[in-house]
Amino acid sequence: DRGVKIFRAGVWKPRTKPGGFEGVGVEALPWLKAVKKETGMYVATEVATAKHVYECLKAGIDIVWIGARTTANPFAMQEIADALKGVDIPVLVKNPVNPDLELWIGAMERINNAGLKRIAAIHRGFSSFDKKLYRNLPQWHIPIELRRRLPELPIFCDPSHIGGKRELIASLSQQAMDLGFDGLIVESHCNPDAAWSDAAQQITPDVLDYILNLLVIRKDTHTTESLNELRKQIDECDNDLIQLLAKRMRVCREIGTYKKEHGVNILQTGRYNEILDKRGAQGVLCGMDQDFIKKVFEAIHEESVRQQMEIINR
Repeated sequence: DRGVKIFRAGVWKPRTKPGGFEGVGVEALPWLKAVKKETGMYVATEVATAKHVYECLKAGIDIVWIGARTTANPFAMQEIADALKGVDIPVLVKNPVNPDLELWIGAMERINNAGLKRIAAIHRGFSSFDKKLYRNLPQWHIPIELRRRLPELPIFCDPSHIGGKRELIASLSQQAMDLGFDGLIVESHCNPDAAWSDAAQQITPDVLDYILNLLVIRKDTHTTESLNELRKQIDECDNDLIQLLAKRMRVCREIGTYKKEHGVNILQTGRYNEILDKRGAQGVLCGMDQDFIKKVFEAIHEESVRQQMEIINR
């Protein structure tokens, strides 16, 4: 009733360290076939080697997905792509563990070059030392850029692996829907606390049903005159912003010429810190996030240094 049509289960489970539960293996494939027969749902599992692919195809698995660790390895991806040649099966590709869009796209290109057309992406977040809130940082701008570059590609979100904690799944699922994701891949377990793998991020089927019932699915293409007017204002702001940045870079190049003529170092740490502190405080007073302002001026400073380096090295 909630649009859940695919039953996913990890037959082979790559673990960060040895000794953890690594899946039942081939023995579990008939269990998935039994699930399909009993529920009528499509069944899916993860593949990481050519042997996994062959076993899944032999067992009649409907869908395979490729995990983050495998996506990050071009050799493994090519091995899987070669094993899938001549087969028409949906393949879902999770993002690599590191935030590398080209690596993610390259993995899907390998599958596509093998002749498969039913390909989708899964956003499961990116590994980080900072695990204060999320298990894997969402870094939403990366799947957003993937959508911009491959607008016809279905993209699903894995809130379980992003959050790492069951209490975050609902809010992450809603964020994904608000950003126009095509669906969710959520981990569910009849007894979450007893799960042999990632127990903290498991939810019961009843909780999953509750979360799905709460989701607000927003319209994708509906625009109004008032929205178009607001977008015109954004366009005007963007135009002004580009003009101001161009003016700033012209001044930076003049400074670069001065530094070259007078033997002054390009990097002036004291001045850079002064800009970050002053503009960060100004941004807060204007209702903006200080970290956002810091990132903006870090990018501006990086480009300023690059242009001044060009002048000095002429």
